[in-house]
Amino acid sequence: MHNSLSRLLISRVLPSALTELQQISRDTFFDTFAGFNTPEDMQRYMEHNLGAEQLSREIENPDSRFFFARVNGEIAGYLKLNTRTACTDSRYAEALEIERIYVRKEFKGTGVGQALMEKAREFMLELALPWLWLGVWEKNEPAIRFYEKQGFLPFDTHGFMLGNDLQTDILMRWK
Repeated sequence: MHNSLSRLLISRVLPSALTELQQISRDTFFDTFAGFNTPEDMQRYMEHNLGAEQLSREIENPDSRFFFARVNGEIAGYLKLNTRTACTDSRYAEALEIERIYVRKEFKGTGVGQALMEKAREFMLELALPWLWLGVWEKNEPAIRFYEKQGFLPFDTHGFMLGNDLQTDILMRWK
């Protein structure tokens, strides 16, 4: 399928790519979480959090950055990084947050996730921020294993609303 990442490119998502960002956001979120949540909660989350209006606000926010990972020109995954006011947990606004890191299912295990993680670490160093953190749903075991392999360690938890369902995210930090 996609056995070579020799043509992997990570680039910043610009406002003109809103449609592509919304498509991959919805596709990867659905693929990751639909099997564990009600259709109503999934629909509510995707309409509110991954709608064009909300994503447009996020792209325009100077404290957030989105990046696409493209393999041979095809969008294989994306990354959303937050600083300061954009952080989802204000207690950790002095560090860089990975709010979203998603890879299309057909590209999982090909190194795309690793490349996006390296981009996050580079951005942290570029901004001279002290550490990197993320929140991961406590039931998303494949993601937790991936983050542990990347050197992330759990340090706290916080709530995450998916539709009407309050879930628990494990907060993990690197460095």
